[in-house]
Amino acid sequence: MEDADQGPYAIIMAPTRELAQQIEEETNKFGTPLGIRTVLVVGGLSREEQGFRLRLGCEIVIATPGRLIDVLENRYLVLNQCTYIVLDEADRMIDMGFEPDVQKILEYMPVTNLKPDTEDAEDENKLLANYNSKKKYRQTKYRQTVMFTATMPPAVERLARSYLRRPATVYIGSVGKPTERIEQIVYILSEQDKRKKLMEVLNRGVKKPVIIFVNQKKGADVLAKGLEKLGYNACTLHGGKGQEQRELALNSLKGGSKDILVATDKTRLSLASLPYIGNIAVEEHIHLKHDGAKLKGTFSRYDYQRDSAHGVYPHEKVKYT
Repeated sequence: MEDADQGPYAIIMAPTRELAQQIEEETNKFGTPLGIRTVLVVGGLSREEQGFRLRLGCEIVIATPGRLIDVLENRYLVLNQCTYIVLDEADRMIDMGFEPDVQKILEYMPVTNLKPDTEDAEDENKLLANYNSKKKYRQTKYRQTVMFTATMPPAVERLARSYLRRPATVYIGSVGKPTERIEQIVYILSEQDKRKKLMEVLNRGVKKPVIIFVNQKKGADVLAKGLEKLGYNACTLHGGKGQEQRELALNSLKGGSKDILVATDKTRLSLASLPYIGNIAVEEHIHLKHDGAKLKGTFSRYDYQRDSAHGVYPHEKVKYT
């Protein structure tokens, strides 16, 4: 790699370790045969080992914001020739409080490759000439920033206005239309009746595997232990688990040794790598509106609400949008 000490050509940022690992896995499928080297930079793994791999040189870095700032501040990595930036799940990164981290990382980028905000810079022929430039990346190539987001809250728009120059917007799927593959059923129940209804749904013989979302880590552990005592093969996934434990839970669900996963809302992006999900149950009102599209197959989602504040009534089937 030319100028290996000047850093990678591309950075891909994701909000969770598991999502970053999934991106690395997919990137290696097409990158390795082409001689494109990737380095995963996430928490829960040795920073020194990651730093060693970075110093050997790579073309692509896939990272979570916190650990990426760590390696930048400790001089394991520089971004002198970084030309491509990808922010996956940008809205989720904002929700998780990573906006200052993302802004700090972008400040490490060289300003020399920013595309001018002028009409001349938008000229198709000149853009093509810049793209085909054979000179060193950091001197001539315009920076390309791509943001993947399910929603566009004000914080994401603010980030886009700050770092994107006259961006093009690409919509995948039908904007504002329901996802036809998914059926959502909402039950309005009191707190003490939620567990009973959950058991009723599970005993009905729902298609496996099943994911049950809860709001708290402790609640996830208690529910999983209770299900195990009743003869179900359950495991948990939440932020209190170590990296090896999280990977074991996901692999157990993929491999079939476990067929129920009890998870917290904050880990839901980790589930995109699962090959098929039969059903989703939600013990509290958790915003999973756009994540269903990542899970393959046709499935139902069961919500157990405490009251009718959301305008739906017991056993009413509603479209999952």
